[in-house]
Amino acid sequence: MTNLLQDIQEKLDELNKSERKVADVILKDPEGATRASIASLARSAQVSEPTVNRFCNRFSSNGYPDFKIQLALSFAKGTPYVSQNVDPEDTTAEFSEKIFLGTIAALEEARKKLDTSTLQKAIDLLSQAKQISFFGLGGSAPVALDAQHKFFRFNIPVTAYDDILMQRMVAAGSHTGDVFVIISYTGRTRELVEIAKIAKDAGATVIGITAPESPMSQHCSLALEVTAPENTDVFMPMTSRIIHLAIIDILATGVTLKRGTDFHHHLKKIKDSLVSSRFPKQDV
Repeated sequence: MTNLLQDIQEKLDELNKSERKVADVILKDPEGATRASIASLARSAQVSEPTVNRFCNRFSSNGYPDFKIQLALSFAKGTPYVSQNVDPEDTTAEFSEKIFLGTIAALEEARKKLDTSTLQKAIDLLSQAKQISFFGLGGSAPVALDAQHKFFRFNIPVTAYDDILMQRMVAAGSHTGDVFVIISYTGRTRELVEIAKIAKDAGATVIGITAPESPMSQHCSLALEVTAPENTDVFMPMTSRIIHLAIIDILATGVTLKRGTDFHHHLKKIKDSLVSSRFPKQDV
């Protein structure tokens, strides 16, 4: 992934006088630049707003809002327990904004790179499945459980497993028509890669939500390859988990749409079953 800050630094000598002023302001306080409006950045650099726009376009951005997202990506590298970019002296407002910016930037990067044709294939496979199993370990386990909550509505037997022994046994007992969705950010967890092999050998279809060109990706029937700007070898997963949850929502929405309007009555019946469990909304 291109580091925008590094790219700006390397091209300083190629910039004209006005663009150089914009670059200097951004390089001096990149995090402040992600919070600034185009008008305030122009004032700080003592240039016009069109100059700021030209500067952004020079760095392959689609205008100032897109530039700010790319800028946030340049320093949103991970989250060590709280956030890699959180400083001890940060206020609640400051570190909250850093976490939000990092998450927004990671989602935008994933949106751009996720292959929609592969998504459609995954939706087709899930729509035709006899039964679906979602597997995840560690930080991916809650994502698998969220997927179970979404997909049980589709009149397809669906289960989530976060125990490695259960996952292994379920994979070994699978058949043609069964679909497994294995969620692994790194794609390098040996047990999950082995389980993918077991399920495929049994005749099942394996969809991986995982890192590009990872061992998991290579051993799946179909891989939804995504990246996130964090290192889960050191940091606890945050942005990657949000990306995976978004992909589950996309898949669930795709299956709903593929079922057609006749299926909406079934979904409404499930939703209506919750009405009596809630207090009525209060009129404001």
